[in-house]
Amino acid sequence: MAAEVNRQWRLASRPRGTAAEAAFSYHEEPRPAVADGQFLVRTLYVALDPELRERITGSAERPAPAADSSRDALAPDDIPLTSACRESSRGAIPPEDGPPLPVGAVMRGPALGQVVESRHRGFAAGDFVSGLLGWQDYNTSDGSGEVPVQRFEPVHPLPRYLGALGDGGLTAYFGMLEVARPRAGEMVVVSGAAGAAGATAAQIAKIRQCRVIGVASGPARRRRLTESLGLDAAVDGRPEDLGERLRALCPGGVDVCFADSEWRTIEVVLDHMATWGRIVLCGATAAHGADRPRAGAADRPVNDAGDVDVQHDADRPRAGPADLARLVARRVRMEGFAARDYAPRFKEARRQLSAWLATGALRSCEDVREGFENVPRAFHGQRGGAGLGQVMVKLADPA
Repeated sequence: MAAEVNRQWRLASRPRGTAAEAAFSYHEEPRPAVADGQFLVRTLYVALDPELRERITGSAERPAPAADSSRDALAPDDIPLTSACRESSRGAIPPEDGPPLPVGAVMRGPALGQVVESRHRGFAAGDFVSGLLGWQDYNTSDGSGEVPVQRFEPVHPLPRYLGALGDGGLTAYFGMLEVARPRAGEMVVVSGAAGAAGATAAQIAKIRQCRVIGVASGPARRRRLTESLGLDAAVDGRPEDLGERLRALCPGGVDVCFADSEWRTIEVVLDHMATWGRIVLCGATAAHGADRPRAGAADRPVNDAGDVDVQHDADRPRAGPADLARLVARRVRMEGFAARDYAPRFKEARRQLSAWLATGALRSCEDVREGFENVPRAFHGQRGGAGLGQVMVKLADPA
């Protein structure tokens, strides 16, 4: 029988700079009762996306929530697509995200769960669902409303649906194939190649027969990028090393830069772009805004992840790439996008990603931690270690 206690992690305070463990507090409450027309979901896995920092810091640069794309991508073909971008393949500009998560609320985020009790005709015990279940053991839902979820039939291991088949995979698919459009033989640099979107984007570029260089921190991660994912090279992102390595590895210049990282890497890559090159800024780039140095931050302390530990200060101008005339001189296109720009095509993307997974052409990278008590720690330290891909925490086994 399922436990009667619903464990929760709530937002205790609005963090400044990088999100710290102290920003969350542990709570317990009774397992929610199920009313007519509802069902009870037990959370199995929670995804710890970098974008969640923006949901709790109150940044004005929050990207669209990841769970929207996960829900639409997993929906059966007879479920209507989101109306956010219904006008064309890219559609209208998506609506702005909502207000930041209130202090005291249960921390929200994309997750996978299983129905354990149902009084809803459309959902049965044992069904798998995805949605913004948040950092807690249980949720009641009617399928929409305050806690919208989508039922899906898993054909891959469950973590894949938060990994290559989740928001990171969709971001990589459209960013690489629709925005960057790499051609066979081109040189592709993927910044943040150890991340959920970056690891998949790098592999898609290899599927398109490109030469691929991954930028990532830590020697263990860089070894995994070349040995496990088949990248041609993996380099450190520190500016003092990156420029020298790109000169040696890319004598003809960089044709595509998929930038899922912070601005210092982009600054260096700009010096090495080939004529008619393309720089793709994916949605996750904006999510690092709270950690990104602002003007005058050069003397501020550096944290364990190697990032300048800055205060989220809206009064200070952001630092960023200088001398953008380089884009004009080399006819370089720089374009930002978010996965939900392509909402009408999510099913197409998921089918192709699933096919690549089935044939082994694509490896889904997941960094799976375990234990409810470790969720804040995993969120705070998700950039550390040797893991690749989507960071997630397993809370329970399926029934």
